[in-house]
Amino acid sequence: MTPSAVSALSPILRIHSDTDTLQKSLIQDQRALHAFFCTVRQQSLALCEPLSSEDMMVQSCAEASPAKWHLAHTTWFFETFILAEFLPAYKPYHPDFHWLFNSYYNALSAQPEKKLRASFSRPGAGEILSYRKYVEEAIATLIKPDMPDEAKRRMILGLHHEQQHQELLCYDIKNAFWSNPLHPAYLEDIEKLIAPAVKQPLAYLSYEGGLFDIGHLGDGFAFDNESPRHAEYLRGFQMGSRLITVGEYLAFMQDGGYERSDLWLSDGWDTVKREGWKSPLYWHREGEADWSIFTLRGDATAAALAETPVCHVSYYEADAFAHWAGKRLPTEAEWEVAAEKHAGSPFALGCNFLEGHDGQEGALHPLAASGHAGGSAPQQLFGDAWEWTRSPYIGYPGYKPVSGALGEYNGKFMSSQMVLRGGSAVTSASHIRTTYRNFFSPATRWQFSGIRLAEDKD
Repeated sequence: MTPSAVSALSPILRIHSDTDTLQKSLIQDQRALHAFFCTVRQQSLALCEPLSSEDMMVQSCAEASPAKWHLAHTTWFFETFILAEFLPAYKPYHPDFHWLFNSYYNALSAQPEKKLRASFSRPGAGEILSYRKYVEEAIATLIKPDMPDEAKRRMILGLHHEQQHQELLCYDIKNAFWSNPLHPAYLEDIEKLIAPAVKQPLAYLSYEGGLFDIGHLGDGFAFDNESPRHAEYLRGFQMGSRLITVGEYLAFMQDGGYERSDLWLSDGWDTVKREGWKSPLYWHREGEADWSIFTLRGDATAAALAETPVCHVSYYEADAFAHWAGKRLPTEAEWEVAAEKHAGSPFALGCNFLEGHDGQEGALHPLAASGHAGGSAPQQLFGDAWEWTRSPYIGYPGYKPVSGALGEYNGKFMSSQMVLRGGSAVTSASHIRTTYRNFFSPATRWQFSGIRLAEDKD
């Protein structure tokens, strides 16, 4: 690893000693850091427990990676960016793993094409688990009272990186099981998703215009693309009180939503025709039968899920629905201003993150809104579906990608992508925040992405 790659890590993190956040305690207390490390690492393994060794080999779409590759790559991150630099005389587990499990860090090494990851029958899953144990034991020897703060910061970055891969792992497992003609369920208990729900009317909450600061404040952890905090002028706007539901999206479909070119952006319409889209991803039916929706807990009818948020829609589909509804998607600045205003509201939380409550797994699918629709706070801002915004993914004013390998983490993707906000049902609860900027290309829909509408204020 080159010196520039090593020194690139520090500016990625935004950790200040005057905060009372989880990350502050991790910097100050090596026991807390080790406990968080063990918790995150165990969560990755727990997600793989329902999988067979054959399941862990599947790479079912261009965006996906095999489960065992996720387990190896997240381990590679700790070995490459922490142990190789801070643990004297550390010996890598295997010399070929340095390039074999490199994802896209060209400053470090070449790497195999992503589409070939499913062809890695060797190393086997057992050896990858041994690799994880080897690195975890080395990390345990590194975590001690005199561990450099820089090493701790890189540890925290690595843990947030692994949490990102846990979410990706859920995407990839779902697509793999969907691609299997048997449509196996990852977990049972479909009733967890279709409990009776009270229909919540969609209201629009009003926000005054003005000059607002958005972006990370500098407290706790953030990726570099969340900074610098800066001012943006907003006109008055209104934003939907909840996410768009399956039932509402079905009405769009029944009104010819996928046959009306006037609703779609040009490239979106080309994509609809080329890909033959007639519904969101994971919707299916036989002939003229009612629609069913495939979830990580198996199939359910669209009618049974009618009050849950529509999920797995592309930016193009979200934008077309907004046009059909006579509305628009919010900008990321509008979304963040609303989220910061209401982050403390109990209704803002979907209460549906990956960890779930009381240590149990979450629902692994967006749940119906609850609470009092039309009140002063929006529902489902965090923890059900990532919300498409109309904002392109570019650097904030004054953003400068860091030099070296870690500058490739976010900066090099700032082209032809759109921003999503809010987190999903498979996002770790300790990983989400109001300033988090997710991003995907506008035709992508294998992620847990949904729709919240907005409009200009009269």
